[in-house]
Amino acid sequence: MRTLTVLGASGGFPVAGQACSGFLIDWDGYRVVLDLGYGALACLLSHAPGGVVDAVVITHEHPDHRIDLHGLFRIYHYSDPRRDRLPLYAPAHVLERLAGLEPDAKPTDVCALHVLPGTYNLGPFTLNGIQLRHFVPNVGVRLDAPGYALAYTGDTGPDPCLVDLGRNVALFIVEATDRPGKTGAATRNLLTADEAGQWAARANAARLLLTHFWPGTDRHESAARGPQSVLRPGADRHARSPDLTRQREHEHSRR
Repeated sequence: MRTLTVLGASGGFPVAGQACSGFLIDWDGYRVVLDLGYGALACLLSHAPGGVVDAVVITHEHPDHRIDLHGLFRIYHYSDPRRDRLPLYAPAHVLERLAGLEPDAKPTDVCALHVLPGTYNLGPFTLNGIQLRHFVPNVGVRLDAPGYALAYTGDTGPDPCLVDLGRNVALFIVEATDRPGKTGAATRNLLTADEAGQWAARANAARLLLTHFWPGTDRHESAARGPQSVLRPGADRHARSPDLTRQREHEHSRR
């Protein structure tokens, strides 16, 4: 079975019933987590008991994308010290932030860090990390498998590299923060839903999944503004796309 499960899609901070950024990809039993923001770990554990996954990818150090990595770290540290170290693909600062949270163990006791950006073989995937514009170093992630490609922006402003990241992918997961007061800034480090759709169109992505909604944003209204096939968080529980047979929204019943 090949699935994408949305663990959370809130940006900045969680709201009732809605976790922050997190995705679980299950590709014929190989499980990859993309980001683990506030509340995402609890959602992950309902799909992956004991937090058993094959790899974790964190796009950047902001806590709404990586804070629950600490919880997963503790599960691995305390539940079975004989486990192999967890492959972690992330910018170097992510491990430093994890170290600042943990008084009892070193992050390297549990995590085997592979620094992003870069290119790695990841089970059935080739992972490519591309630096994108944000307030802190952020790495967009592309996963290519035979006959299928998926890309995820993490957080970003308008950036020409988005076209390379999402070029011809079957699914492009793009942040659509729509944070009030930020669209007119001289330096843009976040996207609107309209811009997310425009960049996905430029990349010739087959489908667009919007994420990282600022609390209070009408998610369905944001999705309606995309120019191509949009998976509406909370609306398409079992939307089909080539090879990735089910995309599931964990929080669908709470919206």
